[in-house]
Parts: sequence; C-alpha cells; structure tokens
Amino acid sequence: MASIIASYVVTPKEETPKGLLCLSESDQMWRWSHATTIYVYNNNNNVNVNVNELVQRMRDSLSHILVHYYPLCGRLSWTEGGRLKMDCNAKGAILLQAESKKTIAEYGDFSPNDDAIKELIPNLDYSQPIEDIPLLLAQVTKFHGGNAIAIGIALSHPMSDGVSAIHFINSWAKLTRGEALHPNELPFLDRTVFTASSLPSLRRFDHPEFKPPPLILGRIDNIEEQKRKTRFALLKLTAEQVQELKKNANTNYAESQQKYYSRFEAIAAHIWRCACMARELDKNQPTLVKTIVDIRNKVNPPLPKTYFGNALASTVTPTCCVGEIISEPLSYAAKRIREAVERASNEEYIRSQLEFVARQERVDLIRTQFLEKGEYRARCDLLWKPQHYAWKLVADANV
Repeated sequence: MASIIASYVVTPKEETPKGLLCLSESDQMWRWSHATTIYVYNNNNNVNVNVNELVQRMRDSLSHILVHYYPLCGRLSWTEGGRLKMDCNAKGAILLQAESKKTIAEYGDFSPNDDAIKELIPNLDYSQPIEDIPLLLAQVTKFHGGNAIAIGIALSHPMSDGVSAIHFINSWAKLTRGEALHPNELPFLDRTVFTASSLPSLRRFDHPEFKPPPLILGRIDNIEEQKRKTRFALLKLTAEQVQELKKNANTNYAESQQKYYSRFEAIAAHIWRCACMARELDKNQPTLVKTIVDIRNKVNPPLPKTYFGNALASTVTPTCCVGEIISEPLSYAAKRIREAVERASNEEYIRSQLEFVARQERVDLIRTQFLEKGEYRARCDLLWKPQHYAWKLVADANV
C-alpha cells in the first residue's frame, strides 16, 4: 500500500499568459479525463537516493517547465454541446510524494490489470466539478527496502496526446538533471492550426470512425458489451517473432502494393485475427479495427515536432466478417489495416473529420466511444438516429 506523505501545488516560476486558450476539434473529440503513465527507476548502483531532495528538485524544475507549458496550470470547464474550454488561470499542477510498503519486486511486471498499480498513479475524483480538477498531476513513490522509485503521471487528454506528453516529460527530466532547454525544444502552443475554420474542407466524407461498433449478432444493443470490464495485455514479441509476422503478411506480396506491409500492419493484423479466434464469434459476425494516426506530418505545412496538443485522427478498417479474418492469409487483415491508416493520412479526410466534429451540436456524443469508467457518459445511440442532423452531414458527403 502506498501512502501520500506530502502534496505540493506547483505554479510557474514566472508570470504566464492568462485567459482562454483555444482548444481544437482534435482536442475536443477525445476522452476528457487523464492519460496515465508510470516510469520506474531501479537503482542498481547501491547509491543512496535522497527522495526528499529529489522531490524538491522536481518541484523546482516543474515550476520552470510550466513557464513554457503554462496551459497545464489552468483548468477546463464545460460549454454548450458538451464542449470544453480552457482557462489559463495558473491554479497550478500537483506534485505528490508517496511511500510504498511493498518492494519493487512485489509489483511483478507492473501489469495494467493489477489494481495495485493504481496506487502508484495520482488518484483523481471525477465526481467533483471539472473546474476543480488539475490538468497535470505527478506522484513520486519510493519503494520499500531499496532505492527504487516510480513516477506516476496523470495528464489531461484534451491538453496533450502521447507524442506531446513524451516531449513534455523529456523536457521536464532534462531540467531536473540541471540541463537547459534549447529554443527548438520549446512547445508550439498555437492550437488554431487544428480548428475547422483554419483547415476548410473542400470535400466531405462519410466518417464511420464515429459510428458505434458492430452489434454482436443476435443482440439489439451494445449495453451488455459495454458493461464488461476491459482487460489489457502486454504482448511481448521478440525481433525474430516480429520478422516472422512481417514475412507471413508479405507472403502474397504483389507489385501493386508499392511497399511491403510494415511491422505495425503485420502485428495489428495478427492481433485482430487472434481476437477473432479467442472470442469464438459467428463466422458472419461483422468486425473492424479502430486505430489512431499521428497527423503532424499529414497536413501542409507540417506541424512542428514540438506541437503541444492533440494531433490525432481516428480511423477504422472496412467492416469484415470474422470468418474472413480467420481463414484468409494474414495479408488480408494487413491490407485492411493499411486502408484505415491511409484514409486518416489524407489531408482532405483530416479536414473533413475536423469539420464533422465542429458541426456536431453534441460533441459529447462523439466522445462517448473513448470514455473510461468514472467519466460522464452521453447516449451515443442518439448520434446515429435518422432524425439527427449528423445523418444529414453524411448525406451531404457526396456533394
């Protein structure tokens, strides 16, 4: 059991801009809660770690880095249609110091299915007003009987995608080590580049990525499926296994493909096939894969690598049947994965997706598909009823 022994509110070391910050359509479409990560450091050099000094150094470096990442000190609030607005009010981030009664070995392989892992991540209460919830929380936990520590991060998803989060963590770590940030490492904060008005679409597409997933054959709704607890798995593949999957996926390589299937396409196709087998569904059961594409380099001009925000596009494969995925060669599923990625790599499609989100009267209906336990849920079935205007938008896609 980990116990919190100190809590600090950390604000920028210098005065930072105040007021509302634009959130793009790409920020609005994802879950509004926090994405969490854990960084574990096991000191094998028998050098004593003074955790109090470490936490103080992290407090100081966090106050410095927040001068550049000042939006993380603000708070979110709700606006009409389930949209979010960002107030840069400098209320601060939270840094926690904790101690665990367990050794690092007792946490095993840090499986995401292990409830004990949650004690290494800042605890968040989503029942309180969103205006009271910090956007960034970090917890430094010292394990029992050694010098190992864990740093658990909770970062508001509307503020950052995975690429942005990693850049922020690396920059914070650099300052904690006593190094300086170079100008090309500072964040690019202008989110207007991903608003629908700044990327006007010349053509509208149908957007199946926002539709509910296929129903299980014989069911009239997905309510029971949604009640099932999500389980995670860490799939450990050796270089040889990955190479074998690529080889299998490219066995039927055709010159018209232009390029061989990648590691991602081969592995994703393999997982899709395994999931279809494991669920023991009817061979005629519709199935698809939803994935996310980093679109920093998909727009013209490309975004800076230091863009801080959500630069993501959601996409789905064409709907297939379970029997096809299982019986056809691995290249069949890999091809569908590629089609999904290529769709979201098209700038016109990206523009159309942003415009689609901007046109929604209830953006929370789109966001419902990405929510996790503890977040407010809207009725996603409303989005695709014939009388809903979203159908009109899709109908207009052929204009």
